[in-house]
Amino acid sequence: MLETKEKRIKRHKRVRAKIKGSLNIPRLCVFRSNNHIYAQLINDEQGKTIVSVNDTGLKGKKQEIAKQVGTNLALKAKENKINKIVFDRGGYKYHGRVKALAEGVREGGIKF
Repeated sequence: MLETKEKRIKRHKRVRAKIKGSLNIPRLCVFRSNNHIYAQLINDEQGKTIVSVNDTGLKGKKQEIAKQVGTNLALKAKENKINKIVFDRGGYKYHGRVKALAEGVREGGIKF
């Protein structure tokens, strides 16, 4: 169990070495557990979270919920006048719930 978590953290560090978020183009950070999914937009220059969304109160299948989280994040980002982001998959493979969340954000009108 610890091996898989350690491997994910290594992958995440490798991705984070290449990605930086700013006020105009924040970083979309994804965290996925077995049951839930969380996403937040982060300004790395100041070290502050701009927008945060999770799946509490949403019903359905896991991928459907992830897509709804993505669209909710896109709506909140639009309220904060954010149109472009950098995607940080958090060391997870780009498939399943992570991909569904990204598609939901894209459908909400945010560009990667």
